[in-house]
Amino acid sequence: MNLIRRGTTPLSTLRPGVMEDQFGRMVENMFQDFFAPLAQGRWAGEDVGMPRLDVSETDKTFEVKAELPGVKKEDVHVSIDGQRVTIEGECQQANEQRQGEQVVYSERSTRKYQRSFTLPSEVDDASAQARLEDGVLMLSLPKKQGGTARQLTIQ
Repeated sequence: MNLIRRGTTPLSTLRPGVMEDQFGRMVENMFQDFFAPLAQGRWAGEDVGMPRLDVSETDKTFEVKAELPGVKKEDVHVSIDGQRVTIEGECQQANEQRQGEQVVYSERSTRKYQRSFTLPSEVDDASAQARLEDGVLMLSLPKKQGGTARQLTIQ
């Protein structure tokens, strides 16, 4: 009998048994790849959230609303590559209380948001628009055929 030791991953601790056949390894790898971003955020101590989205489609555009509470427009990055849209943002907060020159209480927190999705048709990134109001990012993404990746400026 041969014993095989596999690396410990968060997913391997949730599995009841080890699959040793080729199909089982393929399925296992598929699930590890699928859940890797969640596992990295949860077990690596990072606080990465996926913003909630509302996507609507008209004849000429895709209208996207993404919730990014507490994020400033300078800290939001939107990139478009054909049909793929990626939204990233970071919120940093600091809370400090002083009595005279002495710090009595100090706390800092950082939250990252990241979401990537694919639309049914390519986006005209040259005429795409983005604005951030009250923690809601609103994207107006006109449809087109073809295109290259570009960063959007937040208004």
